[in-house]
Amino acid sequence: MERKITIGVCVLEKKAFSAPMGQILDRLQAFGEFEVVIFGDKVILEDPVESWPTCDCLIAFYSNGYPLEKAEAYAALRKPFLINELEQQHLLHDRRKVYERLEIYGIPVPRYALVNREVLNQELDYFVEEEDYVEVHGNRFWKPFVEKPVDGDNHSIMIYYPSSAGGGMKELFRKVGNRSSDFNPEVRLVRREGSYIYEEFMPTGGTDVKVYTVGPEYAHAEARKSPVVDGVVMRNPDGKEVRYPVLLTPAEKQMAREVCIAFRQSVCGFDLLRSEGRSYVCDVNGWSFVKNSYKYYDDAACVLRKMFLEAKAPHLSSTIPPVLPWKINEPVQPSEGLTRQGSGIIGTFGQAEELRCVIAIIRHGDRTPKQKVKLKVTEEKLLNLMLKYNGGRPRSETKLKSAVQLQDLLDATRILVPRARSDRESNSEAEDIEHAEKLSQVKAVLEKGGHFSGIYRKVQLKPLKWIKVAKANGEGEEERPVEALMVLKYGGVLTHAGRKQAEELGRYFRNNMYPGEGTGLLCLHSTYRHDLKIYSSDEGRVQMSAAAFAKGLLDLEGQLTPILVSLVSKDSSMLDGLDSASIEIEAAKAMLNEIITLGAKIGHCIGSSDWPWMADGAGLPDNASDLLPKLVELTKKVTEQVKLLAMEEDEKLTETSVYDVIPPYDQAKALGKTNIDVDRIAAGLPCGSEGFLLMFARWRKLERDLYNERKERFDITQIPDVYDSCKYDLLHNAHLNLDGLDELFKVAQLLADGVIPNEYGINPKQKLKIGSKIARRLLGKILIDLRNTREEAIYVAGLKSKQEQQSKLSDAEKDESDDPLKHHTCYEEFRRCSSNGEKALDQDDEDDRETKYRLDPKYANVRTPDRHVRTRLYFTSESHIHSLMNVLQYCNLDDSLQGEDSLVCHSGLERLYKTKELDYMSYIVLRMFENTEVALEDPKRFQMEMTFSRGADLSPLEVMELRNSHVI
Repeated sequence: MERKITIGVCVLEKKAFSAPMGQILDRLQAFGEFEVVIFGDKVILEDPVESWPTCDCLIAFYSNGYPLEKAEAYAALRKPFLINELEQQHLLHDRRKVYERLEIYGIPVPRYALVNREVLNQELDYFVEEEDYVEVHGNRFWKPFVEKPVDGDNHSIMIYYPSSAGGGMKELFRKVGNRSSDFNPEVRLVRREGSYIYEEFMPTGGTDVKVYTVGPEYAHAEARKSPVVDGVVMRNPDGKEVRYPVLLTPAEKQMAREVCIAFRQSVCGFDLLRSEGRSYVCDVNGWSFVKNSYKYYDDAACVLRKMFLEAKAPHLSSTIPPVLPWKINEPVQPSEGLTRQGSGIIGTFGQAEELRCVIAIIRHGDRTPKQKVKLKVTEEKLLNLMLKYNGGRPRSETKLKSAVQLQDLLDATRILVPRARSDRESNSEAEDIEHAEKLSQVKAVLEKGGHFSGIYRKVQLKPLKWIKVAKANGEGEEERPVEALMVLKYGGVLTHAGRKQAEELGRYFRNNMYPGEGTGLLCLHSTYRHDLKIYSSDEGRVQMSAAAFAKGLLDLEGQLTPILVSLVSKDSSMLDGLDSASIEIEAAKAMLNEIITLGAKIGHCIGSSDWPWMADGAGLPDNASDLLPKLVELTKKVTEQVKLLAMEEDEKLTETSVYDVIPPYDQAKALGKTNIDVDRIAAGLPCGSEGFLLMFARWRKLERDLYNERKERFDITQIPDVYDSCKYDLLHNAHLNLDGLDELFKVAQLLADGVIPNEYGINPKQKLKIGSKIARRLLGKILIDLRNTREEAIYVAGLKSKQEQQSKLSDAEKDESDDPLKHHTCYEEFRRCSSNGEKALDQDDEDDRETKYRLDPKYANVRTPDRHVRTRLYFTSESHIHSLMNVLQYCNLDDSLQGEDSLVCHSGLERLYKTKELDYMSYIVLRMFENTEVALEDPKRFQMEMTFSRGADLSPLEVMELRNSHVI
């Protein structure tokens, strides 16, 4: 009988007796070809290497407290076959050497830079830190970026977030209980007590992938919830972290092979970042085994057996026996039910109709009123500030967004506001007073009017006039600006009420938009069977609404900043702005003004009792022109009351020095708020960060803009803003008891319900034209989403049919046909071939370019590994919701579709006509279902369902309890 091959296990006992090691060693011994010798801690730590047991093959790897040098001496003395080479393991303790090695072998890594310090807090001339970026040797890393200690054994990794998302820092660390990261909104500056790697943050959709190799030809990958999202570790009933096996792409398999070869570690693990269709390797670990996967243990034992035999007994066959020797008594694999998310699935797989796609277009949540201050400035301090931030170009405008820039402007206004205006040229004293008021308003906004960040405040300075002056050195002339237009935009901040609305709607979607148990969505999402992408416009309130919604949808915890950065993608070209239809909108507003102020019937579209929405100006109250004077009267009444409150506040402020430093409003804290400002309300102050001075400025502007007394002219475009302010103050400032506010709200609502929908077209044809222009890119993207879903479903259905036809093939052929990697590759090829080059509306098809990642059905312990649902969420403003609704209602009126029926039935059109306001969190949902019992070529195989909600539309006048919670 041939001598058994001895496998020496030279690792610390904590590792040697771990469950994965035990499972694999037991399987190796079951082959009957190996004898396993575990050295033990006493031998490794205390005995000389000369007395260590001899072996043919050695398993040795570093862990905390392990004497790697002794193991190297033993290997040099006995020369066993090494699964993982020992000398190369030193590289793994230094992240700089790891990244260098990866680059040498051409393995993709995130963009990074090194900061090396020889002493504590050493200042380096090549390292620059600013508010929203760091610069290393001229290489700039904008926040969010990652900061890693160069010490590979130090797992305190920081992510720093941009001020535009609220700022702050998240620390990632080795799991402690159910936490793997913590967010600190106060920390904005990077560490300086050591050497660090700065790395570009790679958005991964909230999922991390860990790859485990066993030799260069075998790699197993598992996905888990990323710690960068909320830091909560998802565990099963046994307390184990929940991970799901996923397929690697061919390129990723090659990367796994290269990692093995580069570090000469047959058994190792590394983190794989999948971001925007590409994959990157970041941290590489030493010896790593998968936990709680019997199929993986089988594979690992077979691969290691082959390696040992080829190294020490090449004359023996390494062919895997038909029945693995341990299979007879193999225990049943335990269920992977989740504590927080249960084991539910979406629908019942195999029933006729299955959900394939959910597309939702959602308005943001409750916000503060949007504000704008315009003034012409001639003050030298402000003109110099413009030159400072536009590169000294006298004819170029500049935008101030960062805290540093806004602080500079605040410093300037604090000096200018108290001064007399004698040095300013003007036509009247009234003009001087108005200018001083606006400059004071700018100062007040910068001091406490909202969050101290560009996400909610921005200033634009645009030069209007300039002159030529002699250069400072006397050599020639140069231009200098002498007048500029300053535009300050602020407000529009997502309130605590808006955050609650968005979270609640996310929970509602989780429990109601996906058939079956609500927890089924979480199970799908965590197993790469839920393809989720969230898009937002560039507006802060929209971004934060998207983050709060994601928190509710995916049952996340913690603050919104990390969720926003990890899961939400900004796409301003698709979800922002009205520029594409500005001419048509202005025309509609002009026509609307004539209808209201003159009672004119200027169009030829006349509705009927059955089709009232077809008329010009449909929805306007009959007595609109009579309501306008009442609106003006009540606005003045409310403004006067707020003015008195502001005067009292101003008197209190003048008792202190105007140069007193007022701490900037902490945005990160504000974003974490979930409740009303009880203390401010008890003190009789406005809710939120708005003081009486700014509240008065808001109402004073509305009063001035709504009616021009000199010209005796109403501006109906101010009606939505008056309604907006009424609604906000009724909900958030009802405790101020402003007389007449209730009545003003009723009048403003009557007018706004008619004005707002008609601003996007005064009749269906005009609504269709404007809506098509505003929502053009969004409509194109939705069509792409639906097309891709249908193509993918057809491919998967065809693949299943083919597998059924091959069920009688030989076992070898079955194995080949069942290879999930082959199917993945085939699907990608199918996608490329089936695409007919169509690009919707000149838009780059992002979803056509992205790589589709999948659950690995061979290793997955889920009942429906083939189930896959695509979710696309688009968060935007009221304008895009109106535009999209108009297109869906009236697209059949396009000249190319004469005779077609509307997508919406008559009763649906009637209900939508009666739905006046598309309030906060209003949404449109498109769901695609597949009937698997209908032939693939049958048009009825796929069914579309459209649902709509008008959002948080309860009136604060109707439900008084709302005033207590401030949440509709």
